[in-house]
Amino acid sequence: MARFDKYWIGALLGLIIPAAFALTYIDVMNLWYPLKTLQLQVGSVLGKLLMVSVFPDLALIYVFYTTDTWRLSKGILIGAMPYVLAMIYFSF
Repeated sequence: MARFDKYWIGALLGLIIPAAFALTYIDVMNLWYPLKTLQLQVGSVLGKLLMVSVFPDLALIYVFYTTDTWRLSKGILIGAMPYVLAMIYFSF
């Protein structure tokens, strides 16, 4: 596991996983139509969607901290920051 303990791998995972999870969540919950029709209320819907999509990153951070891959977990945290900042921006 030490060969994967790199910041850039974590940052890449932190950027890709929430986007993939959000697209999967939208597809499974069949939210394409409500997202298109609620364009005026996109702030509240998008904020909640971003909030849900960050959860897999938080779970990965916990798993990698417990396995002592510090750089990988810090990279995931750095990669998740744009989603967290967007979530805060769209929630308020």
